[in-house]
Formats: sequence, C-alpha cells, structure tokens
Amino acid sequence: MTLRHDMKRGALMMLGATALFALMSALVKELGSHIPFPELMFFRNAFALPVVLAIGLRRHVTLQTRRFSGHVMRALTGISAMSCSFFALTILPLAEQTALSYTTPIFVIILSIPFLGERPGPHRWAAVLIGFLGIVVIAVGQGAFGSSRALPAGMPDWMMWVALGAAACNGVFSGLTTMLVRQLSDTESSATIVLWQSLLMTGFSLLALPFVWVTPSLWQLVLLLGIGLLGGLAQVLLTEAYASAQVSSLGPYSYTALIWAIVIGWIVWGEAPSLTMLAGAGLIIFAGLYILHREMRRRGR
Repeated sequence: MTLRHDMKRGALMMLGATALFALMSALVKELGSHIPFPELMFFRNAFALPVVLAIGLRRHVTLQTRRFSGHVMRALTGISAMSCSFFALTILPLAEQTALSYTTPIFVIILSIPFLGERPGPHRWAAVLIGFLGIVVIAVGQGAFGSSRALPAGMPDWMMWVALGAAACNGVFSGLTTMLVRQLSDTESSATIVLWQSLLMTGFSLLALPFVWVTPSLWQLVLLLGIGLLGGLAQVLLTEAYASAQVSSLGPYSYTALIWAIVIGWIVWGEAPSLTMLAGAGLIIFAGLYILHREMRRRGR
C-alpha cells in the first residue's frame, strides 16, 4: 500500500484514536473496583475481536504464517503489557498511568541493544535518563518515597509501589512487543500480525477467566462491551492514521492522550493533576519526542 501522506487525515485519525483509548482506560478504571482486571482484559479483547475480523475479511487477510511461534511471543508480551496497564489503572490516577505509559520509546532503546545489536549514542542515552527522571518525579508525587498520598480505601501503602512498578513494566513489555513486531514485519504483513495478536490475546485472557470470574450486572456488561468496542475502534483509527501520514509527523499528536486523561480524571473522579505529575509527564514526553527526532535524523542520514 502506498503512503498517501494526508497529514490532515492522519492527524484527525490519531486524535480520534487517543480520545477513544482514553475513554476505554476510564471505563477500565471505573470497573476496576468491582471486576478483576483479568476479566476486564478478556472483554477488552473478545469484544474488539469482531471489529478486527471484519477489517481482516474486508482486506482478504489470511492467517497463513511460517512464524507462529513469533506471533505467540508477540501476543504474550502484549497480554503482559495489558495486564500491567489495567492493574495500574485500578490504583493510580488516570493521568499518571497515562503519562507512565509513554515510557515505551525509552525501553525500546534499551532493548534494541540485545535484540537488534544497536549501540545507542550519547544523545539517546541522555533521553533515556531524562525519561527515567520523569518516572522518579511522578513516583515522588505519588508518595512512593514516604510523602502522604491517599489510596483507595483499605489498600496498604505498599500497593502504590506495585502500581507504579506495573505502570513502568507496561513500558518494558510494550518495548518488547515493538521489537517482536519489527522482527515479524520482515516476513509478515501488518494486518496478519494484528489478526494473530487479537486471536491469541483473546485466547490467553480466556485462560484466566475461570479463576477470577465475577458476574457483571447488566450495566457493567454494557460498560464491558464499551471497553471492547472503544479499544477495537481506536486500533482501527490508529492503523488508518499510520496509513495516512508518516510516523514522525504523527508522533506529537499521540501525546494528546494525556490531555484527555487529565480532563476525564478531573471531571469524573476529581483527580486534579499535581505539579509533580505534570513535571514528570513533561520530562517523559520530552524524552519520547527527542528520541523520535534523533531516529528521524538517523534515518535521514
């Protein structure tokens, strides 16, 4: 497929995708105190699957592959990243979890050393350090180092450490997923990768369901359906965005998810963003954009 580079269309698709992902995360957070997060993951994958299958059928995508083990590994890292993200959402404010999810480019640099044999230069290492500084700043604001911070009722203080660790590990597993997708892309189409991802992640999340099942009410079932549909539609918009314009052009728009998260968190749960959260998020976003800038310069040379 030839890249059209329709910047206006790509930007609109990216803005729509980030808004839908933010709404999906808000529903996960809302249901997280009533329904175990592994069950939320199953509905997220299962209800998004029809959307992915419909697109695959329209584009005549096949499941034929010579690298099934690679798809399994990619799905395992994907389900691990989703587990960390959904668990963190049940504890952390929406905006802070969103900010910490931007650490993926930072971990991609670190993982590129063993996976791709790359040798990051001083500029990219500086970006990594700035990104990790942002994580520490957010952790300080969360009270992870002893300052007071309100936790959900009945939750021990050490759970804050677990939630922050999970949010950071989301970046690690997402980075691993990026590495595996790069390797699979040598022989597999992006549509085939997405189709296998959806099928396998639905299957993996189904395995945990008997151990955590909580019967949802009718209203909760509607919200669960919303999680799956929002996630599926957001993935479609994201794919269309990258099919419309260059990644380097769309990178800054992907960070608008933080704006959506701040607005939703403030309106729904009264989660006013702290100065430390905004400062930490700023450092992480700066690191991500600088990494993108260096990557584009390197490709240009």
